[in-house]
Amino acid sequence: MPTKIEKDAITGQNTTGHEWDGLKELNTPLPKWWLYTFYATIVFGVGYTVLYPAWPSLSGHTEGTLGWTRRGEVSAALAEQKAKIAPMMEKIKAAEVADIRKDPEMMAFVTAAGRTAFAENCAGCHGAGGAGAKGFPTLADDDWLWGGAPDQILQTVTYGIRNANADSRVSDMPRFGADQMLDKAQINDVSEYVLSLSGTATDKAAAEKGAQVYADNCAACHGEKGEGIQDVGAPRLNDGIWLYGGDKAAVVETVTNARRGSMPAWGERLDPATVKVLSAYVHALGGGK
Repeated sequence: MPTKIEKDAITGQNTTGHEWDGLKELNTPLPKWWLYTFYATIVFGVGYTVLYPAWPSLSGHTEGTLGWTRRGEVSAALAEQKAKIAPMMEKIKAAEVADIRKDPEMMAFVTAAGRTAFAENCAGCHGAGGAGAKGFPTLADDDWLWGGAPDQILQTVTYGIRNANADSRVSDMPRFGADQMLDKAQINDVSEYVLSLSGTATDKAAAEKGAQVYADNCAACHGEKGEGIQDVGAPRLNDGIWLYGGDKAAVVETVTNARRGSMPAWGERLDPATVKVLSAYVHALGGGK
């Protein structure tokens, strides 16, 4: 209960007038340095809310008299970085991809910038380092659907595959089973023959029968010996490298329903210099045909 304010006999300090169980509370003032610091933080806090975005409102927030935003700061940093690399990007834009590979300075830039551009735009499908995945070609080898020369890779990256772009690469494998061009027995036989081209057939007799089915229906695109034809994007079938899997079930599914993967036309999304950086980077991943 509160009591009268009195002077403490031991410390000489006034009490607050409060007492609990015989203990009297001293009225000890805060140190001046602490008070001044506290007042300074109040002034700083008020000033901060005036200078910088702070108070929310129904339609947004106060903008601050300095006009500063984190987004603006990031944009300025990106613009500064873009300005630094602009001369090299212009040089790459004007060069052929094959010439970029021959220039150590440009190739050093491509190695660094291409890794970042690839991670942002390509790795989601083709994997880190171009390792590939089911339905997405490996870019770290020299087995190419549409060719691995610099200009061929540039064409593929720029216009993509099976998309709405008029210059997109297009290959259209028939759905031999779904459209009843072949019956199940023929599909089984030709699948065994295709597997035999890479030494993985399990039914020799079926593979022998499938040879004629292959010659009649598949050789025009994939070659007489399964060597593939890059001009039409028809993959090799005799090297054991498979885009959708090389087991019997996967091959049967491909022959029956075909595969129609799609790749964006990156020339519609990225600037020409970045497209060339990516093309040179991918060319280097594949060993540089």
